Amino acid sequence: MASLLVATNNRHKAEEIEALLRELSVSVKTLSDFPQVGTIEENAATLEGNALKKAREAFRATALPTIADDTGLEVGYLNDAPGVYSSRYAGPQASYAENCTLLLRRLRGVPPRRRMARFRSVIAFISREGKEDLVEGIVRGVILEAPRGGQGFGYDPVFLPEGHDCTFAEMSLEEKNRISHRAMALARLKPLLVASLS
Repeated sequence: MASLLVATNNRHKAEEIEALLRELSVSVKTLSDFPQVGTIEENAATLEGNALKKAREAFRATALPTIADDTGLEVGYLNDAPGVYSSRYAGPQASYAENCTLLLRRLRGVPPRRRMARFRSVIAFISREGKEDLVEGIVRGVILEAPRGGQGFGYDPVFLPEGHDCTFAEMSLEEKNRISHRAMALARLKPLLVASLS
C-alpha cells in the first residue's frame, strides 16, 4: 500500500482528510509520524504560498508523496480577513474560541446581509517524482452572531454554510465532509492522487 504524508500536526484536520481519502488504497501519515521535520512556519502571504511551503519542506524531509493544505475564512465586511491569518487571528497561540470571539466582536452590530463569508482551502500535492499541483475548494456562507454546536474545530461554530440550517459545528464529520471546502478541494485532487500513487 502506498504511503501519503499529510503535512500537518493538526489532529482535527488530519482526521477530516483521512476520512475523505478512505476509499483510496493509501496509508496516511502525518507530521506526528516524522518528528524530525519539526514545526513548519506558515509565514507566506497567501494560502497557496503556505500550502506549497509546508508540502515542499515535508517532502524534502521524508521523500514521501505529500499533501498540505492551508485554509482561510474570508469575511467580505472585514476585507477578506482573517484570511491567511485565520489560525492566529487573535494571536500566535490563540485558541479556536479566542479567534471566534475576536471575529464576533469585530462583526458586532453588523446585519446578516453584510456578514457573508467563505471558507477557502488550498491543497498542494507533491508526487514522489517531485511534481507539484495546487487545487482549491470554496464554501460560501454567513457568520452568525453567536457560536452553535460542539463538533468540528476553528470557526465551524460561527459559520453557517449557504443552503443549510446547521453550522459546521452542528454537523457530524460525515455531514461536513459532504459539503466542506476541504472536501471540494480533495475531490479535485483525488484523480491526481490515484494516477500518482497507483
